[in-house]
Amino acid sequence: MQLVEVNNKRTIKSFHQLPFRIYKNNKVWIPHLKQDVEAVFDKQKNKQLRHGEAVRWVLLNAKGKIIGRVAAFVNRKMKSGKLAVGGMGFFECIDNKDAAFTLFNACKKWLNERDCNAMDGPINFGEKDKFWGLLVEGFENQSVYANSYNPYYYQSFFESYGFQTYYNQHVTIREVTAPLQEKYRLRAENIAQDEHYTFEHLKKKNKLKYAEDFRIVYNKAWGNSFRNFQAMKPKQAASIINKMSPIMDEKVIWFAYYKNEPIAFSIFLPELNEVFRYLNGNLNLWGKLIFLIRLKLFPPKNVHGVVFGVAPEFQKKGVEGALISCVSNYLIESKKYKNIIMTWVGDFNPKMLKIIKGLGATDYQKLKTYRYLFDRDAEFKRYAIHE
Repeated sequence: MQLVEVNNKRTIKSFHQLPFRIYKNNKVWIPHLKQDVEAVFDKQKNKQLRHGEAVRWVLLNAKGKIIGRVAAFVNRKMKSGKLAVGGMGFFECIDNKDAAFTLFNACKKWLNERDCNAMDGPINFGEKDKFWGLLVEGFENQSVYANSYNPYYYQSFFESYGFQTYYNQHVTIREVTAPLQEKYRLRAENIAQDEHYTFEHLKKKNKLKYAEDFRIVYNKAWGNSFRNFQAMKPKQAASIINKMSPIMDEKVIWFAYYKNEPIAFSIFLPELNEVFRYLNGNLNLWGKLIFLIRLKLFPPKNVHGVVFGVAPEFQKKGVEGALISCVSNYLIESKKYKNIIMTWVGDFNPKMLKIIKGLGATDYQKLKTYRYLFDRDAEFKRYAIHE
């Protein structure tokens, strides 16, 4: 077997072609967009590369045929306790343990040379909302836009190599008409009767105002939940909302306010993989044309919960249920959508998992983020639970 670094048009093409062979007979797999993946390795588009680096390889067999691929990356500013942790991801491989271990070894060696003593994977060199984790349950369900999807046998590769579960990720689904649990319904009704609370959906003409509301709540909600958290800046928030703008449905993006101050948000988007499945993973000029036509003629039947946040001081008061009620009421009245697919929530956040189940959601898929310690005698610790 030969490991070849991806550094030119030919090897980049091979990197993207391999998944089409592996999933050739899989009817629910939908390829990631080439443009989304390439942005991860583009210094102009991925800010992580300002203080880090990334590499990727393809693996060839004795006949020169590609049988695997992987990427490794390191952010020199990121630490997990005393550990210097790198990452690996975009792993794809035929059902061959030796090939898989060759790819893992390449990542380990490269990261070790850059003073890392652990690696997480499979993850993205960027935000956790894309390409994060290994699918271990729910293989029968259609892959969600930018979420991980993989064959079942990958799990045995990771675990037999020595990767250990760092945390589990739960993706859930809720029928539009599913009722809230009684306690959430009552809390939501009480909130609705309090004149200090107001709720409104996003309006594109004021999207920069909502971008700032989003930023304020995001920083409060996530500031104490994640290690190495970096507060979102106004420019970043505006960029996120602007990128969503072309495909957003205003009436499924809601904000909650208390005395006119933003306290919560729920951002849902049409589930784009229902359209992207016809593009063969390429949003080029032709792909964009197909996308626009199909989006108009055959709009998605599901929405995907991209992010959901509540300021800590307003959690467990019914705001979550009230927000979901606002979204559900519109979805029921419009009859445009059938299901809400919720973004993944880690098992390190049991409070949010409990809330989501209380809102009527059920399991859709389960993923794992693994960690591999280079010192095999070192004590392994899972991601800390947030009480």
